[in-house]
Formats: sequence, C-alpha cells, structure tokens
Amino acid sequence: MVGEEGAFVLGWDEVLTEEELSTTLKVLCMSEDEFKEYKEQDSWEDDSEEEENSTLSYEALSRLKTPCKKLLYDSVVLTLESYGSDLKAEQDLLNNKEAYEKLSRREQQALHVRYGQKRILHQLLELVH
Repeated sequence: MVGEEGAFVLGWDEVLTEEELSTTLKVLCMSEDEFKEYKEQDSWEDDSEEEENSTLSYEALSRLKTPCKKLLYDSVVLTLESYGSDLKAEQDLLNNKEAYEKLSRREQQALHVRYGQKRILHQLLELVH
C-alpha cells in the first residue's frame, strides 16, 4: 500500500501521495472483521475510482474520523521524535547568524531541509489534533 519507500509525501497544502495515505488510513482504522470483508470483496480496485475523485488537502485531513486522525497524529509524533533536534532548535540555529555561518554550505542546506520538514509535520499535527 505504501510503496517501496514506506513513506508518504506531504507538501505545504496537501498530501502528495494521497491515494497511498488514504488507503493506508482506511485499512488501518478497520476492525478485523471489516478488513476481512473488505479483502473478500476485492474492494482494493473499487477504491482507485473513489480515490481519484478525492483530494487529501490539509483541510480534508482535519475532517478525518477520530481514529484515523489519532493514528496520523501518533505517526507524525513518532516521525518528529526520530529527528535529533526539535523545531525550536532549528529555528534558533537559523536565527543565530554567527552559529549559522560556522556551518558548512552542506550543513546549512540540510538545516533548511530539516526545518521545512518539521514545519510541515507541525502543521499536520495542528490539523489532526
């Protein structure tokens, strides 16, 4: 369901791998009986038509059912915990001109990427909390 990378791609305004995330949330939030029925009915193919007509904008994510929102929230928290520092530490480093200039060009670029990733994840937390 998730693909080879096992990750979802989030942009500033929407989920870029919306079909994968939508299907994953749907399946993970099913009871065991619902999953068995879903699997027996070959509902996997039916979803593709349904998914094409929906977009997982961040506004749509905020309207997910509570179990799916909790699952997504917990996943984002785990992802944020996998970083070596938090969003505030990245902001502080970006705002500290002297410390920032001591970083190599590659470290500066990595800092900007991490900061952007964390901002997107925090935005997502706000929506599903």
